[in-house]
Amino acid sequence: MAVLPSFVGGSWTPGSGEGAPMLDAVTGEEIARLSTAGVDMASALAHGRGVGGPALRELTFAQRAALLKALGSFLREQREELYALSARTGATLGDSKFDIDGGIGVVLTYASKGKRELPAGSSVILDGPAEPLGKGGTFLGQHIWTPLQGVAVQINAFNFPVWGPLEKFAPAFLAGVPSLIKPASPTAYLTHRLVELIVESGLLPEGSVQFIAGSPGDLFDHLTEQDLVGFTGSASTAAKLRTHPTVVANAVRFTAEADSLNCSILGPDAEPGTPEFDLYVKALTSEMTVKAGQKCTAIRRALVPNTLLDAVAEAAGARLAKVVVGNPANPDVRMGALAGLEQREEVRRSLKALTDVATIVFGDPEHVDVVDADAGRGAFMSPVLLRADDANREEIHSVEAFGPVSTLIGYDTVADAIALAARGKGSLAGSIVTADADLARRIVLGVAPWHGRLLVLERDDAAESTGHGSPLPNLVHGGPGRAGGGEELGGLRGVHHHMQRTAIQASPRVLTAITGQWTAGAARDVTDEHPFRKSLADLRVGDTVIAGPRAIRLADIDHFADFTGDTFYAHTDEEAAAANPFFDGRVAHGYLVVSFAAGLFVDPEPGPVLANYGLENLRFLTPAYPGDELTVTLTAKAITPREGDYGEVRWDADVTKQDGSSVAKYDVLTLVAKQWPAA
Repeated sequence: MAVLPSFVGGSWTPGSGEGAPMLDAVTGEEIARLSTAGVDMASALAHGRGVGGPALRELTFAQRAALLKALGSFLREQREELYALSARTGATLGDSKFDIDGGIGVVLTYASKGKRELPAGSSVILDGPAEPLGKGGTFLGQHIWTPLQGVAVQINAFNFPVWGPLEKFAPAFLAGVPSLIKPASPTAYLTHRLVELIVESGLLPEGSVQFIAGSPGDLFDHLTEQDLVGFTGSASTAAKLRTHPTVVANAVRFTAEADSLNCSILGPDAEPGTPEFDLYVKALTSEMTVKAGQKCTAIRRALVPNTLLDAVAEAAGARLAKVVVGNPANPDVRMGALAGLEQREEVRRSLKALTDVATIVFGDPEHVDVVDADAGRGAFMSPVLLRADDANREEIHSVEAFGPVSTLIGYDTVADAIALAARGKGSLAGSIVTADADLARRIVLGVAPWHGRLLVLERDDAAESTGHGSPLPNLVHGGPGRAGGGEELGGLRGVHHHMQRTAIQASPRVLTAITGQWTAGAARDVTDEHPFRKSLADLRVGDTVIAGPRAIRLADIDHFADFTGDTFYAHTDEEAAAANPFFDGRVAHGYLVVSFAAGLFVDPEPGPVLANYGLENLRFLTPAYPGDELTVTLTAKAITPREGDYGEVRWDADVTKQDGSSVAKYDVLTLVAKQWPAA
């Protein structure tokens, strides 16, 4: 049988020797073998650092986002092939879509975030506003994010051979860091085909993705302080890798997502007949059977009021009895096989420890009826639901059967439920099913320190809910304590994880040069040509227009109040306004000030400025009274090209009055044509 090659150094390199076999989870047939004997791990890392990293860092965020979008679209076209191969892992079509479509969805989500939320023309991200470090405004501090110059090494689990690598790859690529993917052995053939497709697409710079098919060998010996490790798997393996001497010596960033005993808590209000009761039972049984329960976020502990234990056991058993187990190719099958016979035996061993302290209320670990398959050759197993009569037994809070297994655990009070949830010592995900918002608040605040994510499920959000534990690229995926103590995803947090945050102390002029964004105090360029007459190609950071003055009349304030309906006393009642400790009499409306400022700086003729699409960070700093004269200074602060014929320009607006004090400060956002006249 052929040995799957690794993709390192820009080419496919087969490992030597016989290799370890990978078996079809449904039929038991050998698919291929794995070996990394003879693969030079040090050279692979050096290729990523020396070729992939520089190529990625030459690209802007917008360019990387565009490549992610193209890759996601390409992989979508290959889904049918990936679905077919995924079936050999024991996955049903629904399971395969969860894995494959979910992974592609992460890539496309990060493509969208990169396009919309990151500075398109830059490889630097600003972290917050500049911090004044001196009284005169000539010495400032600015935090920035820049990409690490190492390799993001992935050590993945067997249960999500597509989603796992893609959810780690997407934020690393967007940050400008190359990836080296090491899949788990039982399902590595599916990840191998995924990487083959990525390479065949020809979309990504050389060195941005590498793949090792088999053992990592001496990979960890060659890690540096610029590399990162993202691990998904067991807590024991995570602990071993985290304490590798090179990881410790070089303070290598190590993020672990470990299997955890996640819980779902049923509120005492969710009695039989309520929507919440039905939602709970459906979620519990789905989490037991989707991917044959091989999800790191699956419900392992079902915390139920003691008064409802019998009802939940009966209802869950009835739903589980309808689950058809067998060959995923059969459309009637709702649960396929585990990843392999070894994994099934591991689940059975864990169940023996659990059945010492709990009773099986549904299923048989040693027997299952299957459709279109051989239960002896394939890694099939019945769903098993247990009931623990003693909620305080340590085993039910420490032993995880990583398969279609869950345990019902009773509680008396909300405080009991919170304490039992914490017995898991840290979880990736949890859920609370209740229609009582006050109860939900008590439980969420009680269990949040032990959880990475919490779902509150009830009738109002059920239709749109993605379900217990579903990883979402917008939100953090990871958890404290036993769950690994790390985070993956989380929107731009996942990108920042692959970057270094550095505090820069400098003058406004130097900060402007470093960040590419105008910093208050830096020089402005006031020219005869109005900046609104400049296309994006001609506009420069620091270009400025100063307009005014314009006097505020009492009649203007009266007219604005009458026209808008804003008759707040500070604008209309002299005596009441004078009694206000912040004012000396009637003041101009803040939005009148902003409107006057727009009238001063806007160029009325058709030109490259296509639209004003927002104001941000608006603050009113000093009252403006009748007789005050307003001047506005508008400076191009940041210029961001976008796809198509336009870009975004952020303008710093400072509205002052005759004594130089600022009345209002804010950012104006405009869309500007790249060329004018338009081609």
